[in-house]
Amino acid sequence: MSLAETAASVSGAFNSIPVVNIGHASTPEERVALAQQIRDACMKVGFFYVNNHGIPQETIDKVFSAMKTYFSLPLETKMKLYHKEVANFKGYAPALDSNIDPVNRGDLHEGFEIGWEELVPKENDEKRLNDGAMAGANVWPLEPVEFREACLDYYHAAVGVGKVLFRLFALALDLPETYFDDKTKNSAAIMRTLHYPPQTGPQDDRIVGIGAHTDFECFTVLWQEPGIQALQVLNSETQWISAPPIPGTLVINIGDQLARWTNDVFRSTVHRAINRSAVRRYSIPLFFGTDYHVQIEPMPSCVSPERPPKYESIAAGDYVQKRLKEMYLQNATFS
Repeated sequence: MSLAETAASVSGAFNSIPVVNIGHASTPEERVALAQQIRDACMKVGFFYVNNHGIPQETIDKVFSAMKTYFSLPLETKMKLYHKEVANFKGYAPALDSNIDPVNRGDLHEGFEIGWEELVPKENDEKRLNDGAMAGANVWPLEPVEFREACLDYYHAAVGVGKVLFRLFALALDLPETYFDDKTKNSAAIMRTLHYPPQTGPQDDRIVGIGAHTDFECFTVLWQEPGIQALQVLNSETQWISAPPIPGTLVINIGDQLARWTNDVFRSTVHRAINRSAVRRYSIPLFFGTDYHVQIEPMPSCVSPERPPKYESIAAGDYVQKRLKEMYLQNATFS
């Protein structure tokens, strides 16, 4: 049965998020078995946890400490790197600056966004020569002094997880394991450190941590602060399913680009975050995509007479820039 035929018979009425152990991927047989688990998760849920992901706890602890210190700074200090005055939204975004769900009034979180950068900067980094619509260097705050190093150490570790996952996604799509290698030579990975203040307003308030949305890139690698529930995932029965932090795991979810590539065989599932814990919450999503110049269009194996192509071809960078403009500029209705 083809992928397109299989997808037609899959239900999205999930009530939990599966966990996949990616630590056992040293042999071809282990990787094929993992790919089958990932295929099931991507078709049915669009979300899964991974454990044994390989990011050292020390790396996580350092970036967590640095981001808490940064977000505690006065607003006027953070606004010196306001992202709407920097190329392609790098830098600081204050609370209620974005509105990802147009029916809402704003997203109640603040964040700091970075893209690819070597820890020891290169004057002309060849990895960024073809960024096209998404070109733009990172900016960094003067304090805390450890912020840049802590963020980049975690960033590169999470990119390593993404590289492993791309090969498993290829196997899950019945493609050669190296299928995405030439499309991810300079992989476009955007990382945000996020702070969600506690939300104490009415349950039906149209201001939430981040409104219902899908992600823009191929997939997201998400670290969640332990012990604080906020992430919710929407199933096909329009029920919100909690995705609580599980110690030692990361959350992986399919984004729009991989959904477009697979003609929605893999689900880019709607999700949101609402922090009603009465304490501050922190998270770090890394949005992992292809090189920005790569054209995204439905794969032949995901198309059939009963499942014709749903999407036109678009360059990856053009798609991400379009979605960012919608989130930060077109949907801004904060009042």
